[in-house]
Amino acid sequence: MSAPASKWSDLWVRVASAVAMLAIGGAEVWLGGLWFHSFVGLIIGLMMWELVRMLTGDGHGRAVQIGVLSGAVMVALNYVPGIVVLPVILGIVAVGAALARTYRKSWLLYAPMVLLSGYALCWMRDGLGIEFLIWLLCVVIASDVCGYFAGRLLGGPKFWPAVSPKKTWSGTVAGWIGAALVGLYFTHVFDVFFDEPARAVPVMVFSVLVALAAQMGDIAESAIKRRVGVKDSSSLIPGHGGLLDRFDALIGASVVVLALGVVL
Repeated sequence: MSAPASKWSDLWVRVASAVAMLAIGGAEVWLGGLWFHSFVGLIIGLMMWELVRMLTGDGHGRAVQIGVLSGAVMVALNYVPGIVVLPVILGIVAVGAALARTYRKSWLLYAPMVLLSGYALCWMRDGLGIEFLIWLLCVVIASDVCGYFAGRLLGGPKFWPAVSPKKTWSGTVAGWIGAALVGLYFTHVFDVFFDEPARAVPVMVFSVLVALAAQMGDIAESAIKRRVGVKDSSSLIPGHGGLLDRFDALIGASVVVLALGVVL
């Protein structure tokens, strides 16, 4: 009988993949403009392909068409009036449902979130600046990394076992703490949000709320995978599964920031 796999057996593969993604993504964030828009379009197109593939079991034909359409439209949305963005996104969801012949709630609810997250990232980079986008990415990464290590080291009660069996309360709270520290760091070191150090508390609270949205994004994707009976959205990223598996938290976080930006 072979020895059971260590709970850290995938750590180095995950680290290597994460470093590669950070290098590529960091360069695109720095370049901005059409470079960043095209990069986001590529990522969104691949995630939409993964979503169709999960829901229909077919990763060819219509799944590829929907992915290409989504990626191309995502780039174009950066150069049209903001008022047409939501109707165009809903149109893509409707076209995708017709092409893939899937009218599941998972598609009708999650596909718009994926598309909106791509637009939100470009909106932040173009309108709010690179510092704001880096803050968001750091909040999501800190929440994920702190949750990963705390959950595996401390264990304990599950956060939502029916949907995400591996997520623990210890990891969830550790993610909030990591996000709060990111907010504190950005406020005091970069003065990105407020010039007065005493105003760090609202930024820390906002960072925790964004981290919670990121965790809900993770849980939403886990619920879809559990419903359709797959472990990973694809095998595009060694150690991480698919792009949806890696960016599910960023989807939740970016959509919440976009919604708050529209309201405020």
